[in-house]
Amino acid sequence: MAMRWSKANVFILTLSVLLLLTQTQSKLLTRCQLAKELLRHDFPRSYLSNWVCLVESESGRSTSKSMQLPNQSVSYGLFQINSKNWCRKGRRGGICNIKCEEFLNDEISDDSRCAMQIFNRHGFQAWPGWMSKCRGRTLPDVSRC
Repeated sequence: MAMRWSKANVFILTLSVLLLLTQTQSKLLTRCQLAKELLRHDFPRSYLSNWVCLVESESGRSTSKSMQLPNQSVSYGLFQINSKNWCRKGRRGGICNIKCEEFLNDEISDDSRCAMQIFNRHGFQAWPGWMSKCRGRTLPDVSRC
């Protein structure tokens, strides 16, 4: 008996495939998943709570967040790395010599390298989210992660 495909079946199948593709390209990390990933990418344990707070305040722990800013630049990924100086949209470039879109997938090695470059030049002050929500405040407890 041959199966007949209705428009609704085709739509549901297409939507399911698109959802699967989206899920493989981005992640919403839990706090402990984030802490473990940061340690795996050689972030110092002594600053781990600051980095977790920074990521939570900048991207909500989403690897796929992008945000257009009033100055026409765009911030990308977990660390909300900005296209004005650090990367270039559509091609390699910026101080980190990378395509900005590379910060939107769930592979955070390149994000981590660039974030550490930013930190080494400017400290946590480079991130407005850290300045407004983390500096001088109680930081997330990641000791049980």
